[in-house]
Amino acid sequence: MLRLTLRRVAALVPLLLLVTFIVWGLLLLIPGDPAQSLVGDSATPEQLAAVRAKLGLNDPWYERYASWLRDVVRGDLGTSLFTSYKVREAIVERLPVTLSLVGCSFVLSMLIGISSGVFAAVHKGKFADRLLTIGTSVGVAVPNFWLGLVLLTFLSAKLGWFPAGSYVPITENPGQWLHHVALPAITLALAAAAEVARQMRASMVDVLQRDFVRTHRARGMPMRVIVGRYGLKNALMPVVTVAGLQVARLFGLSTIVEQIFNLQGVGQLAVDSVFKRDVPVIQGIVLMVTLVVVLTNLAVDLSYGYLNPKVRDE
Repeated sequence: MLRLTLRRVAALVPLLLLVTFIVWGLLLLIPGDPAQSLVGDSATPEQLAAVRAKLGLNDPWYERYASWLRDVVRGDLGTSLFTSYKVREAIVERLPVTLSLVGCSFVLSMLIGISSGVFAAVHKGKFADRLLTIGTSVGVAVPNFWLGLVLLTFLSAKLGWFPAGSYVPITENPGQWLHHVALPAITLALAAAAEVARQMRASMVDVLQRDFVRTHRARGMPMRVIVGRYGLKNALMPVVTVAGLQVARLFGLSTIVEQIFNLQGVGQLAVDSVFKRDVPVIQGIVLMVTLVVVLTNLAVDLSYGYLNPKVRDE
């Protein structure tokens, strides 16, 4: 397992270099001039030239990339063009909100998806299985923004069961933190839970048809023991892959959910930065999210070695 971990970590080095270059280079394709957005349309050519020189926009692209990469390695993501606020500090300030939202929705989607998928596989062809199939189809089809608006209207505005438009840090009051983040987390988790449930059902159905399961059942072993001791671990490989892909999707959809519930997270910061063309902030956010996704994929690869000993031996 240690050799597998070292190989996967070593493979991340060129990948991260490629990611940093793509993150930095894609913003060159965005139309417009960051210096023009900063000084405004009424600025003189001399003022515009001075700002471009200060930002280093006149330097060759490779010098700008090398300078930016050196700062990133030291943990310096630059300074906002409009607020003179450190990008790292701005992200760190907003990150707990987004991590709370994504983390809760991920855990909720895994719990609901895996448990319901296993239940449907054990009761294949019965009413519960058909009901889950219909429910997952609806869950995948329902847009997150529509579901968020419905939940916000009925459960928050009309019934008053959940607060809206506020956030309480977990360090201040864990109960209030969970109460405030529950509704947006449910909004974000529904589609992910539906996809995980579908994958879990299909994988578990395949495992339950294998010879070793038939042998255990013939010996009189209860189904719950077979599923818990043998079936679940064998069926989790495809589900882990889907779970890793869901992390990137949840980060992307959290931007919409934060807008609906007025949560001041990284997604809200990203939207504001895009409209302002605040390039350093956009680069910092994209790099942060990409790093989280890369580390998630690393965790998925390492989980393969735990679930399947053959992967460790290769």
